[in-house]
Amino acid sequence: MPVATTYPGVYIQEIPSGVRTITGVATSITAFVGRAVAGPICTATSTDPPPMTTSFPDYERQFGGLDVANPMSYAVRDFYLNGGTLAIIVRVAHVDATAATITLLGSGSPAEDLVLEASSVGEWGNRLDAVVDYSTDKSLPRASPPKTNPQRFNLTVRYRTQPGKDNFATEYFSSVSTIEGDPRFLPIVLERESSYVRVHGVMPTSRPQSNVTPIGADSGSGSDGGDIDDNDILADQGAKTGIYALNRIDLFNLLCIPPLTRDSTSLPSNWTATSANVYQNALKLCVDRRAMLIVDPDPAWATSINRAIENAIDGRNDLNLSGTDARNAALYFPCVREVDPLRDSRVDTFVPSGIIAGIMARTDVARGVWKAPAGLDASLNGVQDLQVNLSDLENGELNPLGINCLRSMGVNGRVIWGARTLRGADENADEYKYVPVRRLALFLEESLYRGTQWVVFEPNDEPLWAQVRLNVGAFMQGLFRQGAFQGTTPKDAYFVKCDSQTTTQNDINLGILNVIVGFAPLKPAEFVIISIQQMAGQIQT
Repeated sequence: MPVATTYPGVYIQEIPSGVRTITGVATSITAFVGRAVAGPICTATSTDPPPMTTSFPDYERQFGGLDVANPMSYAVRDFYLNGGTLAIIVRVAHVDATAATITLLGSGSPAEDLVLEASSVGEWGNRLDAVVDYSTDKSLPRASPPKTNPQRFNLTVRYRTQPGKDNFATEYFSSVSTIEGDPRFLPIVLERESSYVRVHGVMPTSRPQSNVTPIGADSGSGSDGGDIDDNDILADQGAKTGIYALNRIDLFNLLCIPPLTRDSTSLPSNWTATSANVYQNALKLCVDRRAMLIVDPDPAWATSINRAIENAIDGRNDLNLSGTDARNAALYFPCVREVDPLRDSRVDTFVPSGIIAGIMARTDVARGVWKAPAGLDASLNGVQDLQVNLSDLENGELNPLGINCLRSMGVNGRVIWGARTLRGADENADEYKYVPVRRLALFLEESLYRGTQWVVFEPNDEPLWAQVRLNVGAFMQGLFRQGAFQGTTPKDAYFVKCDSQTTTQNDINLGILNVIVGFAPLKPAEFVIISIQQMAGQIQT
């Protein structure tokens, strides 16, 4: 904007460069959906997003750690063991699950009792207890002795982190009030600060009786309910519950839905595998959110070793994850064998999705999202064996159908030995046949979508087009220098077009700006052919 000159002299003005740096988004934020011992649940009446964890100890603090009956807990453990860093946990529960309550007696009728409720359903709330005391801040410091406000009290809440053990996590809320409108009004304080309890029902007008007895008597009535089913996973898309709670968060890149239940009374365990209906709905969600769905094999596919290959092929077809949406899904076979620390360290069968997501995260950090998460470096940490040890010929039956195999490679251990999407069957001849190509495209789409929001409502003419070419081109050039694209020169690797050829006058009249970005993806060397020829002896002439 021109400077308004009023006096003789020198004027300084800053001229914008037009550079708006586009930053690449994260590529390996992994969402897990399933049952957990404890932790928040996204309900229709809440607006809170599902929480993110950064380590397995973090998961233990929020969701209770490993549990024999909850397959998701093992998948999260495997994710962090194999290099994962960020996980979003969507805890679901059956409709008959209930939350525990604690009743603190009032001074009069039951209507004056203060009832606290666990912040989420489950038996975990039965390990909560609470204590009240009146040693609050003194409202009348000159009185002798000083008096306390009769509507204020201190509340201590403790959670027994392990059943039967005196290990407690404690929350202390000082000088809370029974008066609505007070900054320390108890329901508001607990909603804002407590991880464990909320006020249930109406807040009484008088404070509860002071209770200074030692904490230790647990509450009751909390229940995990029955086994979760498809309805619990899918829940309500409009209310953003169940799997659709992921629509409350800004970004996720990978989605894992481990088996719903585990019957651990037998060895190997019996699993309730994730159904085709759940996977089909999850795939649609992943397409809408530019994410990849990691599909687990049904452990039952390999219970008959002689028919494992046929069962895997039939199982893949029964999932009916087809069409162009299948570009956003990848299936890995077989299941893995791991030590279960909760069952006397016996070896049991587990699904591989958590491991696969962790390896993808590890590969992204070490090499980039354009590198296939497969090969000798893609080792399966924590795995003792595979449910089925496949041969080269058996691998050759599954790979052309878009089923990625897990293999035991001798001294190199157990590794991922496939990098195809479920659209990667040879007969499809799809351009997004390979996992790294699809994940790179999703990364570019999400990064450019976020990095060009500033363009909206700008004057649609050549100055804007030049800025778009500059900014998008700089982003693509940075990726090219990291080795993300095929080609030895930028011209061979990518292009950015935004000019009068892509945006006509009619487009301008309609308020449309067209930007075309092309890239030459790196495709994995899936088949390495070494030709050997015997040299014939030379004939002297």
